[in-house]
Amino acid sequence: MDTNLFNTLKQIADAIAATFGRNCEVAVHDLSILEKSLCYLSGNITGRSIGAPTTDLLVQELQKQQDDIQDMYNYKITTRDGRSIKSSAVFIRDSTDNIIAALCINFDTTDVFNAVQSLRPFLDTGNRGSRDIKNTFAKSVPKTIEALFDQAVLEMGKQPATMSTFEKIKLTELLEKNGAFHLKGAVEQIALMTGVSKFTIYNYLKKIRTGKVFNQI
Repeated sequence: MDTNLFNTLKQIADAIAATFGRNCEVAVHDLSILEKSLCYLSGNITGRSIGAPTTDLLVQELQKQQDDIQDMYNYKITTRDGRSIKSSAVFIRDSTDNIIAALCINFDTTDVFNAVQSLRPFLDTGNRGSRDIKNTFAKSVPKTIEALFDQAVLEMGKQPATMSTFEKIKLTELLEKNGAFHLKGAVEQIALMTGVSKFTIYNYLKKIRTGKVFNQI
């Protein structure tokens, strides 16, 4: 990558990370070397280091024709430990319009979500006994599973990364109650979003279905 371009991207990365604080990281990828594309990192919420490979999402986008590749804004990522990340990726082109780099912003929204949920009781003006009815017009089964998961997390009031084992079981119980596990691929997808293995979800379900969920002490 051109040294001047790299220095400019480094400055931008540092400015964004400094502005949004400890929950933000900004990564610069040299897309000429996908196997070790990460060449600069300001902040760190994903646990990566310089020399890490590019992400699967960037690789998928790069499979398109150059003219069809678009910047991506405010998409959601769930980490392996269940944290929720809001991300954006900007593709950098050279003078011949070829994509050579990417500037990626990752913001961990887990703490913000938990803080907002802790304040909801003070803002609730609904009548006792009333309930909000939510419906998501999903275009695929994974989107339906994601919608059911998001609703259950909202009801729990905190992100999975900050839940205890007991709370994760209760989250699974909510999803079971709402029929999520009737959908193909639900166990694997929910395990990923919760930050546990699929075998752990099966174990939770076994406890729930056999009535062996004990109250937390």
